Amino acid sequence: MYRSPSPLPEQSRAALVDQLNARLADGLDLHSQIKVAHWNIKGPQFAALHPLFETFAVSLANHNDSVAERAVTLGGKAYGTSRYVAKTSRLADYPQETTRDLEHVKLLAERIEGYLVGLRDSRKVAEQHQDTDTVDLFTGIITEFEKHAWFLRASLES
Repeated sequence: MYRSPSPLPEQSRAALVDQLNARLADGLDLHSQIKVAHWNIKGPQFAALHPLFETFAVSLANHNDSVAERAVTLGGKAYGTSRYVAKTSRLADYPQETTRDLEHVKLLAERIEGYLVGLRDSRKVAEQHQDTDTVDLFTGIITEFEKHAWFLRASLES
């Protein structure tokens, strides 16, 4: 661990960096899956979903950057190569042959919900280590992506 401006003990910071890197891997994986949906979507909902997926991707890219920078701020390193992500992400693989609009909606809703599970688990670790800043970071991401999952699920209801 590198020197950090955080007053947390090194053992706590190391545990938090592990959690942040796990969420970074999931977030980078989710970002790539959202982009695959954005690029390949076809169907009657294209005009509404294509820009919505891009909004999700841009937002997630910003959150991924914040997660990586938090890991480094705590004295660790941020791991985010595609090979690391492929080995580490807890998200299901994305079926890249998918084209239909509502199938993309369903797949992204499932993956965002999986991403949220990891975020909530990591937030609990941050709470146990009394790192309110990392808790706040995770809470902000959770709040936004719960809304995104709701938008997607609402699109599937008839």
